[in-house]
Amino acid sequence: MRELAAGLGVNPNTVAAAYRILRERGVIETAGRRGSRVRSAPATTGRDHIRVDVPEGVRDLASGNPDPALLPPLATAFAAAAAQGDREPVLYGDVAVEPELARLARAALDADGVPAGPLAVVSGTLDAIERVLAAHLKPGDAVAVEDPGWGSTLDLVPALGLRTVPVGVDDEGPIPDDVGGALKAGARALIVTVRAQNPTGAAVSASRAGALRSVLREHPGTLLIEDDHGDGFVDVSLHSLAGVTRHWAFVRSVAKAYGPDLRLAVLTGDTVTVDRVRGRQRLGPGWVSRILQRAVVRLWTDGAVDVGAVAAAYDTRRTTLIDALARRGVAAHGRSGLNVWVPVPDETGVVARLLHAGWAVAPGARFRMGTPPGIRITVSLLTAKETGPLAGAVAAALGPAPVRSYV
Repeated sequence: MRELAAGLGVNPNTVAAAYRILRERGVIETAGRRGSRVRSAPATTGRDHIRVDVPEGVRDLASGNPDPALLPPLATAFAAAAAQGDREPVLYGDVAVEPELARLARAALDADGVPAGPLAVVSGTLDAIERVLAAHLKPGDAVAVEDPGWGSTLDLVPALGLRTVPVGVDDEGPIPDDVGGALKAGARALIVTVRAQNPTGAAVSASRAGALRSVLREHPGTLLIEDDHGDGFVDVSLHSLAGVTRHWAFVRSVAKAYGPDLRLAVLTGDTVTVDRVRGRQRLGPGWVSRILQRAVVRLWTDGAVDVGAVAAAYDTRRTTLIDALARRGVAAHGRSGLNVWVPVPDETGVVARLLHAGWAVAPGARFRMGTPPGIRITVSLLTAKETGPLAGAVAAALGPAPVRSYV
């Protein structure tokens, strides 16, 4: 900074302020004595540019969407919610959370062992994570995130002017030693996907939850955020870490089980955290539409989703592909959820070869920071007849590239 100030003929404080603004806007990342670096893409642009354009005739296994055939019809639920809204219109000053939604959500959280806490309703998981981080952290603070992990989270953290600290993930969730190292190095928050982790399918096991709780007890000031977007379409038991630290938030979205266009998630946490989220929400959108909340209540009470059947369908598609890959000598991961993660030596080459063979998969660069290359295969639309050919194509793509002669 002193050299730059001298070269530009300005005060060093001016250069320091410029660096701070660049960091807060997510243009650069700082790493203490290791210096600063320009991000590969502006934080507001994110990783969406790292995707595969799916040509006509190519099977799309890259999008990460649920199977539309397993989503419930919404017309009846919304008609009932709208009719109730005609009879009981919501006006300024009314409560932000539909009472029946709060009751049903709290009962489900209690059944899953999530600690008691106040409730808020927000516009999806990412909205919840952003609001909780903003409620506690300041620009420059470090956040421990899963690597590989959800690309939107990896973009959101630097977009808020925060620093990402990667922690490794295996089939049972975040690796405790990595989490402990990140917190000892100064990370003030930890984001954990408890089930159906994107992209690896990891799910926090009972033993892993115990180990992670032990780590967090040594760092009680850590802000813990748990993402349970897998509720409603996975059959893996929940093992929550909530309540171990002073400040925590647990968010449960309805997008994957009931439809991505239902921008609604239930958020609970410690009183300070939820109060701050509610207060900031009042100064923005105010509340999530009560008609939308009532429609979700109707979907829940009508049993619009057969959770067991939906979970079994996704589980069959996922495990069948993993088994087919294993028979061909290809290791893959996917303990829960919609995706299978396949480590590969040459990410770009494998994606290109699969695309040429008629299969579009997501490049792992969208989801990772320091971990080795991989590809993500979304199995939600995969049929039994397609599994064998896809596994064969993946195995072939992982083999040596063909030698071409240009003579």
